[in-house]
Amino acid sequence: VQLQASGGGLVQAGGSLRLSCAASGRTFSRYGMGWFRQAPGKGREFVAAITWNSGGRTYADSVKGRFTISRDNAKNTVYLQMNSLKPEDTAVYYCGADRSAYAALHSRAYDYWGQGTQVTVSS
Repeated sequence: VQLQASGGGLVQAGGSLRLSCAASGRTFSRYGMGWFRQAPGKGREFVAAITWNSGGRTYADSVKGRFTISRDNAKNTVYLQMNSLKPEDTAVYYCGADRSAYAALHSRAYDYWGQGTQVTVSS
């Protein structure tokens, strides 16, 4: 599976962005998918995850109520809608695919990663 993340950019605090992660291959619908982020000088941090059938979604406390993860298995794509963005959301955002199909919170559970997309929120 190859993952291609897109949709990052520069936005003012309070603004919105929608990230997309397009996957190659016919097995996308079997994978759990997650979004993580990494700010300069920090480790990779869990943001959100979704099970293979969208039946389960999990969010980091820092983004609950502001971010929404979704997926379209027909398009082999997972999305992260980010609203009410804050400067502390600034990071490179990565999407990951987990062959176990669950919405895993730990980066080590993920088997494939996209290249990352930069999100910068100005104050």
